[in-house]
Amino acid sequence: MITGKERIANSFKALSEKGEKGLITYLTAGFPSPDHTLEVARELALHSDMIEIGIPFSDPVADGPVIQNSSYHALERGIRLSNIFNLAGKIREGTDIPLIFMTYYNPVMRYGIENFVKSSHESGVDGLIVPDLPVEEDHPLRECAQKYGLSLIPLVAPTSTDERISKISGRTDSFIYCVSVTGVTGAGKEIGDLKTFSCRVRKNTSHPLAVGFGITGPGVARRLAPYFDAVVVGSAIVKEMDSGEGLPVIVDRVGRLAGEIKATLRNGCDTGE
Repeated sequence: MITGKERIANSFKALSEKGEKGLITYLTAGFPSPDHTLEVARELALHSDMIEIGIPFSDPVADGPVIQNSSYHALERGIRLSNIFNLAGKIREGTDIPLIFMTYYNPVMRYGIENFVKSSHESGVDGLIVPDLPVEEDHPLRECAQKYGLSLIPLVAPTSTDERISKISGRTDSFIYCVSVTGVTGAGKEIGDLKTFSCRVRKNTSHPLAVGFGITGPGVARRLAPYFDAVVVGSAIVKEMDSGEGLPVIVDRVGRLAGEIKATLRNGCDTGE
C-alpha cells in the first residue's frame, strides 16, 4: 500500500512531468459546519493537487484573522479531533490526492503523539504541518510519522538563514513550505523579493517548494508560480465559506475560485519581467 509521503512525492512528480505548478487548498475542519467541510473538500478535490485540513486551535498564532475566526467558530460549535479524523476519512473516500493536516503542537500532545499520528494515518491523511514546532524539537513526532509513512512538512521563511534551510532540508522527505511573508497567514502585505528567496532555498535543497501565506487569488498565484512548485491558498477560501450563503452557493464559489487559480497554474505564469 502506498505511504502518505509516497503519495505526496508522486503528486509533485506528476506535476513536474506535465509542466504544471501545484495548487494546495486549505479549509478549517468544522467551519462553518462539518457538512460544509465535507462538501467543500469534495469540490476542492476536483481542482486541487492537495488539500490541507486545518485543525482548529484556541491560540492559532500563525494564522490571520480569517482563519483564526474560523478556528474559534469551529471550536464553539463543538468540533473535536475525533470528528476531524472522521471527516478526513470521508474526504479520503472520494479522492486520491494527498491530504495534509495543519495543526499546532498542543492538540497533538494532548491527544498523544502516537495516537494522533496513527489516527491520522488510519483516516487517510498523508502529511502533517506543525507551524509552532521547531525542527530542533520535532524528533518524537518525526519518528512517529516515519513509522506510519506520513510526511512531516517543515516551514522556512525569508528570515531563515542558509544554514537553517540546509538543516531543515536534510530532515525533509517530501516538500518544504515557504512562507512568503513573515507574520501571520492571509496578511495583505507587499510580497518581497520572492525570486531571490526561492533561489536561496533551492540552493540549499533539492526538494519541491510550496509557497503560502497571503495568496488571495489567481493574480498573486501567477506572480509566485514561476519560482515555486506549488502555491497554497487558504484565507481566500475560508473567507468564501464565511459568506453566510447557502451550502450550494458556497461550494460553487469555492470551486470557481480554485478552478481559476488552477487554470493559472496550468496555463502559464507571469514572471513580472
